[in-house]
Amino acid sequence: MKTIKLKINGIETEAEDRTPLLTIANRLGIKIPTLCYHPIIEPYAVCRICTVEVKIRKRTRMVTACNYPASDGIEVFTDTERVRRDRKLIIELFLSRSGRIPILQALAEEYGVTEPRFGLGDDPCIRCGLCVRVCKDIVGANVLGFFDRGSNREVSTAYGETSEKCIACGACAYVCPTGAIQIENDEALVQKELPLGPLTPISIPFMQAVPHQPVIDRDSCIHFKTDGCKVCEMVCEPKAIDHKQEDRVEELEVGSVILATGFKSFDAHRMPRYGYGKYQNVLTGLEFEKMNSASGRTGGKITLADGSEPKSVALIHCVGSRDQHFNRYCSRVCCMYALKFAHLIKEKTNAEVYSFYIDMRCFGKGYEEFYDRLLEEGVRFIRGKAALITDFPLDDTEVGKLVVRAEDTLLGQVRRVPVDMVVLCTGLEPAEGVQEVAHLFHISRSPDGFFLEKHPKLAPVSTATDGVFIAGACQGPKDIPDTVAQASGAAAQVLSMMGRGEIEVEAATCYVEEERCAGCRVCNTLCPMDAISFNEEKKKTSINDVLCKGCGTCAAACPSSAIVPRHFTDIQMLAEIEGALYDVRSTL
Repeated sequence: MKTIKLKINGIETEAEDRTPLLTIANRLGIKIPTLCYHPIIEPYAVCRICTVEVKIRKRTRMVTACNYPASDGIEVFTDTERVRRDRKLIIELFLSRSGRIPILQALAEEYGVTEPRFGLGDDPCIRCGLCVRVCKDIVGANVLGFFDRGSNREVSTAYGETSEKCIACGACAYVCPTGAIQIENDEALVQKELPLGPLTPISIPFMQAVPHQPVIDRDSCIHFKTDGCKVCEMVCEPKAIDHKQEDRVEELEVGSVILATGFKSFDAHRMPRYGYGKYQNVLTGLEFEKMNSASGRTGGKITLADGSEPKSVALIHCVGSRDQHFNRYCSRVCCMYALKFAHLIKEKTNAEVYSFYIDMRCFGKGYEEFYDRLLEEGVRFIRGKAALITDFPLDDTEVGKLVVRAEDTLLGQVRRVPVDMVVLCTGLEPAEGVQEVAHLFHISRSPDGFFLEKHPKLAPVSTATDGVFIAGACQGPKDIPDTVAQASGAAAQVLSMMGRGEIEVEAATCYVEEERCAGCRVCNTLCPMDAISFNEEKKKTSINDVLCKGCGTCAAACPSSAIVPRHFTDIQMLAEIEGALYDVRSTL
């Protein structure tokens, strides 16, 4: 498309031929008011507030900027006396129907409309049609439409009934300029669901994702529900979006694997005495973290369920950790992220902060200093495990509050602390499916369910299976610095193996004496390393020396003693016993 030249308010500019004037003005930073324009919907100038004055040669005319195409040599004026007069009249007409809408009131104030000549109406809808068009042209659901004529014209669903075709995508509410359309129970839905998933159908899984690229969630994408939309495909300049792509499974042949399956947060529902899921203002650490994020639902503000700022907050440490009924181990991260929350609360609000802890474990570099800093900031630390969270008041100070009941072990008494919000600092647990992963890679798990390393000091990233390494919280609870360090160590181990080009195998492995093997296959199902196979042609068992670790399970189970462990034969073992007992025998 060819490039043209034009002037807007005396500013010379270039643009593609037939580009709407509103688009060009926005590009230049020139404000033109409009109530019916949205970039994803083809404009059709229903509100007419975007009226501007266009001079073509010697002729001047009034046009709507949102859908009037630019042409070469025209001059556009967006704020002349004639333009302001026309806009003022249009605003007065809108006020006669929808005089209580804030956006119209702001426009009226801007254009000096103090007393509308036609009165003020109470209708929240201005009949711009954006909701109807987005539902039909973009979403493809065709749920909304215009009904009746004249002053009785309104937007509604068919027969005013709830439509089964509505997919609750919220597009109509998103484009509505006046807020006349609201999503019911939106706050309740946000409070119910853990706000850590994608807020839109297209998102980057997490900030450190590799590759750092957005993905489409099929379950929430409008296109996969109605076969419509594709707005993302239209606006993507590199044309990188293809809704026809299918998931595919790729098989890669590798020599080493690093397992980094991570962790899952302890489910606070398992401790009903803390009221999670029952009281709206009882949050988990992850929910509170999201609330503090600038991209969260509150924009980084700390608020209660009703939107107000809390005056007191309780932080409960070790929820699900160091507990005989759940996980006996320490999750290592709870104390420090609880201290971080306490600092953020003090920084963003004037709330009193109560921190209920068992023991303060500030083990890392600079951690103890951070704890001392919070003591100076006025955070109240109570040494005692919270026993109960209730909303049942015993006096007037507890009315309308959440009451944390706990034993203060330093004072030697039971305390009841009324607060507005409670944050449960949940511990870490092995991720879902770790048992299947451990079985797949033939590695063991410790009693707490995490992957077991080969040696806690000498081989903290290795496993019993050669070429399989572990990193991060899959090996046990740890914070970010420790995870990064362990991941670097695992990567170094892999590079070391690749650099050598060959690997060392166990010397003490087992082998099969074929003349004794009866082909019973008892040993085939016992090997934890899958090193034993059965030769159908010979009807004999064979052992892979590379996979075998010499545990001896197969040798002990073989009914015909056909499997022999190298360096641990019966003759060798008897000789060792005889040697050990030599001095004893000489004294008899």
